[in-house]
Amino acid sequence: MIYLDTNVVLWLAGSHGQLSDHVRETINNAQHLLLSPMVELEIEYLYEVGRIQAGAPHVLSHLRSALDLRLCDHAFSAVVAAAREIKWTRDPFDRLITAQASVGEDTLLTRDKIIRANYAHAEW
Repeated sequence: MIYLDTNVVLWLAGSHGQLSDHVRETINNAQHLLLSPMVELEIEYLYEVGRIQAGAPHVLSHLRSALDLRLCDHAFSAVVAAAREIKWTRDPFDRLITAQASVGEDTLLTRDKIIRANYAHAEW
């Protein structure tokens, strides 16, 4: 399973030039691409505060069909339990997105240096 962080999703929806060659190759070869529901919420939040030009439904609708991108359905209680163990960030989005991937010790594609330094399965 390959999880996509918010930055990866936004770059897939816009400028592919921001993605590393490794990330592009990993996405192209992935059998299962997943999102934490927190990615959807973070995209909507970024839209509401004016940092991006389109809301989550618009951003994700194309990607869901083009990449067979799905929302992860881990039990929220399991994700929160994993998030309680993450002490290296106070950012609720990063904490829950990372926890979502960590439930199954799955790969999380992210450019975020703090996540990559602290989650063993984060890649860029």
